[in-house]
Amino acid sequence: MQMITIIGNLTRAPETRQVGDKSVCGFTVAVNRRKKPDGTQEADFFRVSAWGKTGEPCQKYLDKGRKVCVVGTVSAHAYAGQDGTPQASLEVFAQNVEFLSGNGGNGAGAAEGATDVTAEVQGDLPF
Repeated sequence: MQMITIIGNLTRAPETRQVGDKSVCGFTVAVNRRKKPDGTQEADFFRVSAWGKTGEPCQKYLDKGRKVCVVGTVSAHAYAGQDGTPQASLEVFAQNVEFLSGNGGNGAGAAEGATDVTAEVQGDLPF
């Protein structure tokens, strides 16, 4: 079984939508890479889908800039960009989302204010 753990900051506020009779909260997490020797910083971007009870607190408490730890399975998708060049995206299907920063999103109080949001994994997942 493959699992991924990412820690990073939300790039925008989460959005919740209905898919049939289920709700899914979607957001993007930017994960910084190690700094290059010349001091430049790069990041990888992961789309996250938090279904049902996992997504409800994400929609309620997360916002742009908040630091999170997401554990789940990952799926890669290839597509053609607007200019026709091949692109790829990574989507994480969250099984556990832990809030690591307070409402300010600056990482302050990560140890005191961490909130663990875990959903029971059921057999009716959409993937």
